Amino acid sequence: MADTPLSYWDYLQLDTLLALQGGADGDDRALVPDELLFVITHQTYELWFKQVLRELSEAIALFRAGPVPEERIPWVVHHLRRAAQILHLAVAQFEVIESLTPQDFLGFRDKLVPASGFQSVQMREMELLLGLDAGQRVPYGKTDTLAHIRTLAVGSRGGAHAVSALDAALGAAARGDTLRAALLDWLHRTPIDGSTPGTPADDAAVDTFMAGYAAAFQSYQDDQAARLRATGLSAEDEVAARFAASTAAAEAFFTAADRPPDERAFARRVRAGLLYIESHRHLPLLAWPRLLVDTVVELEEQLVLWRNRHARMVERIIGRRVGTGGSAGVEYLDKTAGARIFGELWTVRTLLLPRQRVPAPQDAAYYYRFPPGAP
Repeated sequence: MADTPLSYWDYLQLDTLLALQGGADGDDRALVPDELLFVITHQTYELWFKQVLRELSEAIALFRAGPVPEERIPWVVHHLRRAAQILHLAVAQFEVIESLTPQDFLGFRDKLVPASGFQSVQMREMELLLGLDAGQRVPYGKTDTLAHIRTLAVGSRGGAHAVSALDAALGAAARGDTLRAALLDWLHRTPIDGSTPGTPADDAAVDTFMAGYAAAFQSYQDDQAARLRATGLSAEDEVAARFAASTAAAEAFFTAADRPPDERAFARRVRAGLLYIESHRHLPLLAWPRLLVDTVVELEEQLVLWRNRHARMVERIIGRRVGTGGSAGVEYLDKTAGARIFGELWTVRTLLLPRQRVPAPQDAAYYYRFPPGAP
């Protein structure tokens, strides 16, 4: 007897997939339409999270396969851009959940206790693979979030898979197999005026670039402050204080004085590379590097938007109640939106200068074979 031809239904295993919306009752026919909507939208989120995790894993693997050749960067960008697009779609999906009225949700909310979206292991895997620092993770009361989720998972139905996935992500983070770690290593190798780490004059090249940039930044700051004082619209002492704080923050970034002493040399080289890429993003040789930086910023922006949108959706539907898992609800969600995994990529935007005030590159190679003025 000939093999049965593969069908769309079988390929997607729809008989299994469409039987998984029963919620706590185990039978979707026992659910009111509002609860069925709640189950489906949250399952959809978890499916999208699964794909984001795959894209992050692929990007990290490409980064970690030795020094990154130029031709590999487009593939890293490809995977990260797809992850960002998925999160963009996930943000829009909150419009569907918001079709629930407050009383619609309250009609079945008690069934969820003590389950909560806070317990999403895949969201925690995403945070770990992106490189969220443990100190940035909002605790559950006085308990570490991951430890709390792990405790809940042990002994629960499906808990073994959750614990295994969480432990694998923790192991990857401990090994430095995160997007943040890989990106910083890559930025550290950025050629600066033709110099790369390990070459004899690299420290001098970095010092020269950073000193020139710091001087240009201070000159630009002074011009801005003078222009504001001339308007007479702000108190002079307030203007002076604000620009003094801005100058101090810039100096800390340029020198990496905000990092522990044993990390400063590495952090300063990373920041110099980032500043070089962002300041000379119009140069042909830096086209893919600046696109990669932009894509990582877009990815984190979509994650922050997702967290903010989640908090506003919850506040709109249930106000500021205690969460079903016992958290502070909206207050907890708002705190999670404050973290920035790729802080350097956001901070550098405060320090960028108009192109005409940026010190010119000292190596014609950044223009490929045709520097300015060449025939």
